[in-house]
Amino acid sequence: QVQLVESGGGLVQPGGSLLLSCAASGNILHLNAMGWYRQTAGNQRELVTRITTDGSANYTDSVKGRFTISIDNAKKVVTLQMKSLKPADTGVYYCNADCTFWSDHTIQRDIIWGRGTPVTVSS
Repeated sequence: QVQLVESGGGLVQPGGSLLLSCAASGNILHLNAMGWYRQTAGNQRELVTRITTDGSANYTDSVKGRFTISIDNAKKVVTLQMKSLKPADTGVYYCNADCTFWSDHTIQRDIIWGRGTPVTVSS
């Protein structure tokens, strides 16, 4: 079974920084990509940023120039450095992984989600 565990969320003042981390564990054969999504009250979960294992990353327009995603393929860890945070960045941040893994004696590929870590940007 594959699991993702996020850490690093919390309360920060506008203009501040936070570093989120997500570690993948389990019978992973290959990581294809990892990403961060966020969900605010009353809204659908939206993509913030995504990175493939060759380092190719994309960002939603609202975070370009402020957020940086990176991946450590060997450790199966993805981090999200968030700077110049705004109240609009407030939400629950979810890590996900597109991975290939062993399960029930077969090789499967699926999108796995973490449980989320809350980020609050407020003075």
